Parts: sequence; C-alpha cells; structure tokens
Amino acid sequence: MPEKKFDRHTITAALPYANGPVHIGHLAGVYVPADIYVRYLRSQKRDALFVCGSDEHGVAITLRARKEGVTPQEIVDKYHTLIKDSFEKLGISFDIYSRTSNKIHHETSSAMFKELFEKGVFEEKTSEQYYDEQSRQFLADRYIIGTCPNCNYDQAYGDQCEKCGSSLSPSELIDPRSALSGDKPVLKETTHWYFPMNEYEQWLRQWILEGHKEWKSNVYGQCKSWLDGGLMPRAMTRDLDWGVPVPVKGAEGKVLYVWFDAPIGYISATKEWALENNKDWEPYWKDENTRLLHFIGKDNIVFHCIIFPSILHADGSYVLPDNVPANEFLNLEGNKISTSKNWAVWLHEYLEDLPGKEDVLRYVLCANAPETKDNDFTWKDFQTRNNSELVAIFGNFINRSVVLTNKYYEGVVPERGELYDIDHDTIKKIKEAPERIAKSMEAFRFREALGEFIDLARTGNKYLADTEPWKLIKENPERVKTIMNIGLQIAANLVVLGEPFLPFTTQKLADMLGMDKMYWNETGHIDLLPSGHQINKAELLFEKIEDDVIQKQMQKLEDTKVANELENIKVTPAKEEITFDDFVKMDIRVGTILEAEKVRKSKKLLKLKVDTGIDQRIVLSGIAEYYAPEDVVGKQVSILVNLAPRKIMGEESQGMILMAENLDGTLRFVQPSEAVQPGSGIS
Repeated sequence: MPEKKFDRHTITAALPYANGPVHIGHLAGVYVPADIYVRYLRSQKRDALFVCGSDEHGVAITLRARKEGVTPQEIVDKYHTLIKDSFEKLGISFDIYSRTSNKIHHETSSAMFKELFEKGVFEEKTSEQYYDEQSRQFLADRYIIGTCPNCNYDQAYGDQCEKCGSSLSPSELIDPRSALSGDKPVLKETTHWYFPMNEYEQWLRQWILEGHKEWKSNVYGQCKSWLDGGLMPRAMTRDLDWGVPVPVKGAEGKVLYVWFDAPIGYISATKEWALENNKDWEPYWKDENTRLLHFIGKDNIVFHCIIFPSILHADGSYVLPDNVPANEFLNLEGNKISTSKNWAVWLHEYLEDLPGKEDVLRYVLCANAPETKDNDFTWKDFQTRNNSELVAIFGNFINRSVVLTNKYYEGVVPERGELYDIDHDTIKKIKEAPERIAKSMEAFRFREALGEFIDLARTGNKYLADTEPWKLIKENPERVKTIMNIGLQIAANLVVLGEPFLPFTTQKLADMLGMDKMYWNETGHIDLLPSGHQINKAELLFEKIEDDVIQKQMQKLEDTKVANELENIKVTPAKEEITFDDFVKMDIRVGTILEAEKVRKSKKLLKLKVDTGIDQRIVLSGIAEYYAPEDVVGKQVSILVNLAPRKIMGEESQGMILMAENLDGTLRFVQPSEAVQPGSGIS
C-alpha cells in the first residue's frame, strides 16, 4: 500500500485513438484494470476521479479518413460515439469521457505550449524531412512506408515495424515511399519546435530510477532502458492540417505533436468535468496531496513516464504520476492482435453477439490480464472460466443459498446458533478476505485480487457442500439455521468485494439479497444481513455457455484468417508476350462431359469422356481434389482440342480442359454462362 495517505486520486486511462473500435487487448491492458481500481477506491470512500476520452488527432486519424474517403472529423465523430457507447455498456465507470477535438482541449493544450514557449523551453530547429511532391505535403512518420532494415518486412512504417516491433526513423527505411502517392519522397527543409529531453535526463534518473523503485518491473525496466540509451530533443510540432494549431508566429500549417496534446487531454477532460459538476479542477492536478496514476499499455510507457512528466516538470505547477501500472499485451488464440488484419475480438461486436455477458468478459480479461508478461485469450478458456468458475462456483453457491433460504424460511434470514469448528474456520476466511483483496488491489495485482474474491465464493460453495443443509433439515433444523445464516453472510460480503470486478452481477445479487449500498469497511463481518431480514427470490447469476456459441466466435476468427491469407496471396504475373498469330493457333471449343471416373492410383486425376462437337474423346484432368466424378457429368467446359495427345499414367489424353485457379489454389471450370452447342468456338 502507498506509504503516503492522499486526499484524492486522479486516475487516467489511455485515450483510445478514434480511428477504430476498442478490442479486448485494449480492455485487458488498460480499461478493465483501471475500472476495477477506481471502483475499489470508491468503495473505500476515497475521492477518486476517473478520466478518459477519445484521442482524435494524429496521423492514424488522417490515414483512416483517407482510406475511407471521408474527412477526419467524420471519422472521429463515428468512432468516438462507438467507443463511448461500448465503454458504458461494459460498465467502465469514467467520471468524464471527453474528446480532444473539444474546444476546451484545444485551448488547454495550446495554452500549455505557449506558456512553455514563452519560458524558452523549446528549441526551434530547421531540418530536412521527407516531402511528397505529388501530394504537396511533408510526410509524418506513419505516412512513410519502406523495408525494415532489421527483418526485411516491406510494409514497415517510418516510426515502427509492426512485424518485428523495432522502433525506426524514416531515414532507416530501405526504399522509402509515400503512403499518399506511392512515390519516393524527397528531403525538404522545415522548421519545428523541439522539447530538449536531454536536459531532463538527470532529473528523470533521480525521479524514476531512485524515487520509484516500487514501479512494476516492466515499467521500471523500460524507463531505465530509455534513459541508459540517452535522450534526444523531440519535436513537439508536426506538418499536418489536422490537430491543434501551433500557437506561435511563423507556425502556420503546423499542429501540435499528438503526444504533446494527447496527455494534456487528461487535464482538459478534468476541466470539462469540473465545469459540468461545479467543481475546482486544479486540486486534482496541482495539489501535492493528489495521487496521479496512469493506466496504459506497454507501448505508451515512454510517453507517460518520460515525455509527459518532463513537460509537467517544465511547467512546474503540476503533480507528477505517483505510479504508472502499465500492462503488457494480450494475444488472441496464440497470435498478436492486429487491427489492420481484423485479428481481434471487438468490444461492440462482443456486446451484440453475447448480450448480458458483460461481466463474463470483465472476469476473463482480469483473470488473464497481461500484468507482467504477454498473455493469451482463447475462446475455449473463456468458456471454461464461465462454466467452471462463474457458473459452477460463484453462481452455484449463490443459487443454493438463496433457494434454500426461500424454501426453508420463506426468504427470511434465520438466526445463528451454536458455532462448530467448520463455522469458525469459514468466518475466519470471511474476515480475512477484504484485507487480502485490498492488499492485492493496492499493489495493482488485479488477477491476484480476483483470485482472492473467487476463493471466498469457493469457500461458500465448499461450506454448503460439506455441511449439507438439505440433508440436515429434518434431523437438525436449528443447525441448518446457522449454516444458512453464514452462507448468506458470505453472499453479502461477495456483493461488496465483487463489485469492482463484476458490477452488473453484484448489483443483481444485491437486489436478490435486498441489500442497500455498502462499502468496503463494512465487509469482513457476519452481520451484513441481520436475522429477520427479508431476501428475494433466486435468479441465476450466470448461464452455461454451450459449444455452439464458442464455435460461432471461432468461425469468425477462422474466416478472418482465411481472408488475410487470401489478401497476402499475389496474383501470378503475366507470362511472356505472344503475337496474335500465336493465339489463333489455339483451337478452344465448348465441350460437354459425358462420362467421368477416377484414375486408379492417382489422387488428382479424373478421366473424362468429352463431346467436343467434332468427336468424343478422352481427356485426363487434374481436378479430382475439387470435383467428384458424378458432379461433373453433363457440365459444359472449355477444351483445347488441338493440343498434341500425351500419355499420363498409361492413359492417352487428347486435349486439355481449361480451369481457373483461385487465389486459394482451388480450381473452377471456365464455362459459358448459358448452354451452347458442343463444338462452339471460343475466340
């Protein structure tokens, strides 16, 4: 737990790019753990502000707009709405979900840049950068494509190779070309304003490497690697027409670098929230008793741990992040999630395909969270965790407790009587659970915290299984009252302790138990439901997920895989040029297949008897892997009738059936769209 007691917490979650939907990798890495932590803080009655919004500037937006043939504003409007709606439906409980195209953000980020400019923080530099002469614009790194010098991937970007993960600069690319025109760019002079990262290196070493050794090893290690490699001045402006205009003279046609303006989006969103709620925004960013936490993925560590803190430090009036609990990446079915290849489980599609299962996704993503290393999501594991843990442990325990209480006592909580050893052991676990879960939460070990929560449900399930109240009810009804009371106390504790993880389920359970809002400090006790309290009828918290549901999701991914493979297949180049005289030598006619049979000892050949209009002849064709003999009889085909006969596997073939080979290697007949007379010429 943090040593210092803070008056308030400002929790930020990485701003998602508004150039596409949110997928499970984003959720597992950032938004689910952030929401779990904020809900936990609220249950602790701590002042916690949860801030996020759409990142609507940068090259990714303009690339998407160009691809779809629309304006950048149309792109961000479309995806901001989709992302915001999806987050709300999953129960991600932001206090404010803003957007960086808002006026208040433009004003806030512009003012911060101008303030630093007037303090003389920036260095104005003129340098040569790539320029597309046809498109008449300078090219941002993402607009430059070439061959990666490390792995030879020919679609690497000017800032990163998405195949091997190497960080690159445009000058390192082999055979660079413009993503706009496809032309080779030229170098042209341009002026930009640089933040002197090198001047903050020693301060960062002290602040991070000495002052924050408690940070997660993956975060601390990446920061150390960047600092050990030496920091260089970084341009805070770009030659683009989409973004926050640079607010200084001579900067026409330039905008703020997206990684300058995007983190400031947390501040502008806080201002927006404060205006809407009649609050003062400054304590959440400028009071030393505020704990600032950034929830991000590992690809954003350098921006949130090195660049943004340096900017805040240069300003001098803001608090710095106390921790940045960044996660690693979540893979999908053994492969890296790829938005460009559609290899992802998209949140909005999940919500449509599996309605009412928001908490199942939250549970599985937390259980598989990539907290210290990359992890993998599989649909089979999703199914197993739902059926074996949520249904068989948590759901089964609650159902038994509520059903039996209604059956034996008409839904009235019975009084406890004499306690046995098993009762004392169970009560001890109830008392220990809140502290155990809290300890893991405070250390940002949410998988561990979830494990402690489900262990309490497992304790309840085992308690009922071991005491068997359904057998004792006739011979010892007083004993059953104690058992059911303790079971219900576990259920009530699970409502509060489980709310950060499973908000929809615990609300349903609270309604079932007739519970009002309770907080963390009330848990660990066995009087949450007093004797005589009336509970309601049982409802199933979870339902078993059948194989056909999972198979549909697997098929979606399989279809994506096939589509990607087809996209990567290149059409065979044209053969060597021939003359018209060469072409007219070929006598191609329409024929009708009269008979067909497999060729012995061959997997590929069919023996066909074809009516060519001239004669009836035998032709051997390598189509047995794609057509059964009985399926081709009667079909009209294109046949080259003047091809010299040749022997194949002891059979003479008199001609060739023309086939079209699809990109996936399958063969299809080239045939007339309507029936024609056998022997009709093709020219």
